[in-house]
Amino acid sequence: MFIRLPILFFLAAAAVFAAETNYDVVVYGGTPGGVAAAVAAAREGASVILLEEKQHVGGLTTSGLCNSEVVHMQAWTFSGISGEFYQRLAKAYGKPGLLHTWESKVAQKVFDEMLAEAKVTIRYKQRIDKAEKNGARIVRITLTDGSQIAGKVFIDCSYEGDLMARAGVSSTFGRESKEQYGEELAGVRLSDKPVRAKTRDEKGQLLPGIIATADQLKASAADPLVQNYNFRLTMTKDPQNKVPFPKPKSYDPQRYTLLANYLVEHPHTKFSDIVAYWPIAPGKFEANNHQAAVISLGHFGGQRGYPEGDYAARDRIYQDHVDYTQGLFWFTQHDPRSTEALRKQTAEWGLAKDEFVDNDNWPYYLYIREARRMLGAYVMTQKDVQTDRKKPDSIGLGSHYIDCHHVQRVAVSDTEFCNEGRLWVVGKVYEIPYRALTPKPTECENLLVPVAASFSHVAFCPYRLEPTWMAAGHASGVAATIAAKANSAIQNVEMAALQAKLAAQGQLLRLKDGDEGK
Repeated sequence: MFIRLPILFFLAAAAVFAAETNYDVVVYGGTPGGVAAAVAAAREGASVILLEEKQHVGGLTTSGLCNSEVVHMQAWTFSGISGEFYQRLAKAYGKPGLLHTWESKVAQKVFDEMLAEAKVTIRYKQRIDKAEKNGARIVRITLTDGSQIAGKVFIDCSYEGDLMARAGVSSTFGRESKEQYGEELAGVRLSDKPVRAKTRDEKGQLLPGIIATADQLKASAADPLVQNYNFRLTMTKDPQNKVPFPKPKSYDPQRYTLLANYLVEHPHTKFSDIVAYWPIAPGKFEANNHQAAVISLGHFGGQRGYPEGDYAARDRIYQDHVDYTQGLFWFTQHDPRSTEALRKQTAEWGLAKDEFVDNDNWPYYLYIREARRMLGAYVMTQKDVQTDRKKPDSIGLGSHYIDCHHVQRVAVSDTEFCNEGRLWVVGKVYEIPYRALTPKPTECENLLVPVAASFSHVAFCPYRLEPTWMAAGHASGVAATIAAKANSAIQNVEMAALQAKLAAQGQLLRLKDGDEGK
């Protein structure tokens, strides 16, 4: 008996471990799309695990992106779990209807409550190492801590499409040429006016932040770079809640020489000319890359190598963005090459002490606007979001502008530069086809990809919004459960049944008659 007890204990423990690591639906990535997918699947009766790489779920919505983008979207398209989330936010603040601005800490509570109510199992600080397949089906995934998760259906809701890539599903990144899909807005775009400032140092080298010279680029050509990344900070002037902007551990004042040169030519530049910000709560402001600014929070060139980089490379890129952003504020507040007015204005601001309290008041996520994109059963292109907007297999709606932040900074001459890659075209409401969330059946038949979905760069620009990703996540969660219960390929989900379930759950699937998305 003394010998057998440990053996029985081991077998029982192994059985429990096996039960805990086998699920109907495995969701990788606790982004808003991932939360919606997990909640939707669990509400349909599936056993669900959500794997999140950070210490909190919610992606950018709990990491400083504190508005629904309703200014550039059609509010009536927020439906299903997406609409429920904004309604719950309003309730958390004691307000009616849907709320379109919030604090990250409140969004965190709402997402946590939705997952707890649905009884979703969550594991934090998890990254995928590899995916094991049997033919065209994923059998299990192995995480970087060595643990394994088996499932019937998998949903990749990461911003980077890492599960998709490890499962051998075709993908791309960067910008297609104008010719590839016949898209007028595709490829390199040298459309911004040049700005006067010295672009080279005393040795004739391009200054930090300038990626190329204009003669190296060809308009409308393909390009591997994605749009810039930045942090969405929560800032305040409230002395009771303000933490001074920290000096980065690796501060290099030379990386801001271009800004110093710009200030020589434009000495009246204000803090608000460099950083875009707006109120989200009394005394608290959300900060973002300033699209109209020539130098802002966007770290041009810093995104290079991220989409297909290994985790060590991505961690370096993340930290480089931290250093760049903190260094930018340190430069504008302390460097003698900054102006007196700009130093004073920067000093008025700081980080909100009551946000991201376990992360030095810094957002958990870098804003990965775009990384990999699947090449799936159907690739959405510019025409699908502008003219050919109706789809028989629609599972939700998108409506944002075609919005691409700048990609790179280019030297036009030794004394002028411009930012390249900007897209800003008024959007129209369009239907999202289920096919754009599914891989080619020969590549994988039990994986859905609602975030790094099958879109061209141009079409991805109005898709890459958290409300839209939540709609696609909601649909993926329901579809995954249907496929898991039937033990069938996700490509074989009966569309009428899926659409009926989504409609019954409040998800809008169709354009309004006569709608032009204005």
